[in-house]
Amino acid sequence: MKKSIIIAVLAAVGITKLASGQQDPQYTQYMLNTIVVNPAYAGAGNVLSVSALHRSQWIGLDGAPETQTLSIQSPLSEKLGIGLSVVNDNIGDGTVQETYFDVALSYTIPASRYGSLAFGLNVGGDFLNVDFSRLINYGVETNLPNVDSKFSPNVGVGVYYYQEKFYAGLSVPSLLETEHFDNSSTGTSFLAKERMNYYFISGYQFDLNRDLVLRPGFLLKAVSGGPVQFDLTTNLTFNDKFSVGAAYRLNSAVSALFGVKFAEKFLLGLAYDVETTALGSTQFNDGSFEVFLRYDFINRLNRRNVTGRFY
Repeated sequence: MKKSIIIAVLAAVGITKLASGQQDPQYTQYMLNTIVVNPAYAGAGNVLSVSALHRSQWIGLDGAPETQTLSIQSPLSEKLGIGLSVVNDNIGDGTVQETYFDVALSYTIPASRYGSLAFGLNVGGDFLNVDFSRLINYGVETNLPNVDSKFSPNVGVGVYYYQEKFYAGLSVPSLLETEHFDNSSTGTSFLAKERMNYYFISGYQFDLNRDLVLRPGFLLKAVSGGPVQFDLTTNLTFNDKFSVGAAYRLNSAVSALFGVKFAEKFLLGLAYDVETTALGSTQFNDGSFEVFLRYDFINRLNRRNVTGRFY
């Protein structure tokens, strides 16, 4: 099978994704990138933080999905938090490109003797561009008109409960199911629909001894018209400096993870996925790679609040 044929298939997958039920981008290091999917997490780290992530899916396939995220979050007071997120998703070397941004606000109340419950709201928008003319080089006739860049506003909500060793959150980052139409002179219409994605995330910290910490966690994501995604992850942290882990995505992939803290304020996370589907056995698919970097603005006043933070 020629590589160009595989690319055409990927492009068709992207088209089908838009037409039936679009899902948000997926992340292997979801426990480090919670602000992107749950607005209630804004400020939960108790420190001003800047985070960036890049994900290359199905390395070796031209036009395979790529995702970048950038987020900033900070507590405003004991109860208020704020965050800003930007997510860029690209399929088919620009055939399908979506850029999403939002501002998140959270309000936290005591929920138990040791725990806190945060309520979050995010307001933002989505730029969607679909350019089927990019498929011409592959000899694919889609019979679909181009969809120009369009902006759609959106809102989302979330709740997040956390204490020293446990956290759980439920969120719907986009409540509005926006429909995009493009009517050509031939009367042909193409529909791209943004559907609600539901997220549930949870994790726990087991202190094995003074130097070793085990952190299992999971993410459940569901969308109308699409399969349920379940990620199960376990990380082992050494001396609050290094972490190694493994993850399993139901009927999809297995992953290896590595994290390191350096210069006290930086956290670097790496993840590599190997597909367990038929796509994983192709000679052109070298797996998926993800890199995450966070900088915490730590000072002598907030240092105690962020010690041991690997999520």
